[in-house]
Amino acid sequence: MSASERTSGADAFEARYARLFGERWPSLRAALLAPSRQVAFSDCLEKPYYLDAASVEAALALPPLEGESDGSILDMCAAPGGKTLVLASRFPAPARITANELSRDRRSRLLSVLEEHLNGESLARVSVTGRDAARWSRFETDAYDRVLLDAPCSSERHVLSSPVHLAQWSEARVRNLAVRQWALLSGAFLVLRKGGFLVYATCALSPEENDGVVSRLAKKYPNARIVDPGGIGERTEFGAHVLPDRADGAGPIYYALVGKE
Repeated sequence: MSASERTSGADAFEARYARLFGERWPSLRAALLAPSRQVAFSDCLEKPYYLDAASVEAALALPPLEGESDGSILDMCAAPGGKTLVLASRFPAPARITANELSRDRRSRLLSVLEEHLNGESLARVSVTGRDAARWSRFETDAYDRVLLDAPCSSERHVLSSPVHLAQWSEARVRNLAVRQWALLSGAFLVLRKGGFLVYATCALSPEENDGVVSRLAKKYPNARIVDPGGIGERTEFGAHVLPDRADGAGPIYYALVGKE
């Protein structure tokens, strides 16, 4: 067996997560293959939107604005739009929300979700953009009071349910995603205003994509303050991890809360 075969494909996937989770892996794997626990989020919406219960927790981890009438919120990787809807409820008028999505197809889906679920007043407060979030800080810094970064990730729940994606999985993909996630998170921190907060979230199991990325931020920026995100989930060094075998089917969602001093 070649080195590449040992680090890619279904067998390599199973070996990696069995190492990470030990005796817990069989029950976690079974929970990942079962349907996720969806909730009907409806606060301040025209009609309910169904999304993973843990995704709601991640968006609500952003502290509310205090004494700021014109706060600005950025959802950096917003599609399909569920977390943007939560943010619209979390931060009422006159706060303004920027929902960003690079992919044209996913941005179209995002627009449809927002138009379908937000009333006219709320929809008018949301601007939809199509920037490369990793390059955002080259053009704008210290601009937002709250930032939500739900970063692209390994999405092992999806991988497990798809024989095609499972066969294509590789250790290199995890490493490459962690590099992309670092670019996104460091950029998100630069566009955050002093005194603001950001939430970094993924649906990954791999620590390299979760605490590993946040740890790098804490080391690089002395003014980054790691805050307990509250909500549900098993506490990690820097955040919380909601895993479906112990969260009644919710997750996986990792989220960390960072303040900027």
